[in-house]
Amino acid sequence: MAQTQPTTAPVWIDPQPDVAHLPKPTTQPIDWLVEHDPVTPDASPEARALLKFLYSISCQHTLTGQHNYAAEQEISTYAAFALAGKTPAIYGTDLGFAKAGDHDSAYVRQETVQELIRQYKNGTLITITWHAVPPTKDEPVTFHDDVQSHLTRAQFVELTTPGTPLFERWAAQVDVIAVYLKQLQDAHVPVLFRPYHEMNGDWFWWGGWRGVHGTKTLYRQIRDRLVNRHRLTNLIWVWNVDRPSRQDRQFVDYFPGNDCVDVLSLDCYGHFEPSYYDELNALSDGKPLAIAETGLPPAIAVYRRQPKWTWYLIWAGMAKNSPDFTLAEMVKDPRMFSLEDAEYQQLSPVNPR
Repeated sequence: MAQTQPTTAPVWIDPQPDVAHLPKPTTQPIDWLVEHDPVTPDASPEARALLKFLYSISCQHTLTGQHNYAAEQEISTYAAFALAGKTPAIYGTDLGFAKAGDHDSAYVRQETVQELIRQYKNGTLITITWHAVPPTKDEPVTFHDDVQSHLTRAQFVELTTPGTPLFERWAAQVDVIAVYLKQLQDAHVPVLFRPYHEMNGDWFWWGGWRGVHGTKTLYRQIRDRLVNRHRLTNLIWVWNVDRPSRQDRQFVDYFPGNDCVDVLSLDCYGHFEPSYYDELNALSDGKPLAIAETGLPPAIAVYRRQPKWTWYLIWAGMAKNSPDFTLAEMVKDPRMFSLEDAEYQQLSPVNPR
């Protein structure tokens, strides 16, 4: 979700300043691509096909995408279509956390599942984010007071220690969303799943933790529960960070490992600096990259230097024209894939029905 980040030094300081920063990996060629199987060993045929498709377009094409608030369904997709004249190839949404009637409502998950099945049958690819409820709270919660809150170090250690009360509360929350992800699996819908996004930032309760009990441990924890306990095989695992605006936000300190990441992604509401791309690419082991949140996507010229961005996702309500280009101009470029494009339909793993 788009954040208004403070311009002055934050009150919340790196919770583990005693942990040394990891060395940054060696810079790799900008078109470094090595095809891997999904990190879920028994991934569904649909998930395997989706990941293979991402490899096939990486360095050549970029999928257009649009996030939609769960309780508003495809309103933001309609707005993007009105500006661009084409439908985004990726439909994004959230599993929700808020009270009934809020656009981030946690009480429309069944309706969300039905909409995602409909979107997929229409040929659109699906990505899901979850602004998770703090394990110290119960649904519904508010965004600014709860999702954007902090755990103490002791609470975070307890959360990442199996068998503790806080771990069990967290597990119960994850078990709730697993029900809806399983419904998508049963409907043969693969999902680009992005848990604990912007994990190198300190504005969400899960973010900013390094070291043994770090945010990357929490990422591995949710993957283990969804894959090994709930046997979900339809998820392509998307790891996500925000811009490395401070030393304690460098990507490598939060990377959970290539054994549990299919796609590496960046949230960027601003300039797409080459250094962001290079640092992410250096961690990738040749895997695809994506722009998981943005307000304005990069101009076409940016992709010549940053070619592995396989999709971008404009946040809900933020589709607009840039001072330098219009969305209609952008989607006409052969690099960009929208739902109506014949080449996308030919290569896509989705068969509209």
